[in-house]
Amino acid sequence: MVTKALYAGSFDPMTLGHLDIIERAANIFDEVVVGVVVNLEKHTMFSFEERMEMIQEATVHLPNVKVMMCDGLLADFVNENGFNVVVRGLRCVSDFDSEQSMAQLHKHLYRDKTETVFLMADAQHSFISSTMAKQVISLGGDGEKLVPANVLKKMRGRAY
Repeated sequence: MVTKALYAGSFDPMTLGHLDIIERAANIFDEVVVGVVVNLEKHTMFSFEERMEMIQEATVHLPNVKVMMCDGLLADFVNENGFNVVVRGLRCVSDFDSEQSMAQLHKHLYRDKTETVFLMADAQHSFISSTMAKQVISLGGDGEKLVPANVLKKMRGRAY
């Protein structure tokens, strides 16, 4: 059986923690789709198109990874695209509490036997959040250990 996994998020911006989860998922599953969530009510630093492009650039070395727009209800996206795995990254224990509740809800909404798989963040990336990366970099801090190089290049000089 081919495993088709979805890793969804806003990725505003993509961090090294996100990239680590994508790379590890790509080693486990046959196909990994990074689903960039569209939320028109959320103020983002980068447009949907910019986020898609940055993720594609950062994952070009992973032939089994592609990037897609994830609009609407996650469970509908999973059902319509035939994913049998949904990957969720966990940075800390508090992430698990909220992610577990979401996984249990989604389990009732998935048509097929889709499983949620939790991947723990690597210790070197466990403290990184997109919000923190935006704050540090927008204030002139060193972002090389927070976001991929292509993302850092786009972030420099952009107001948060």
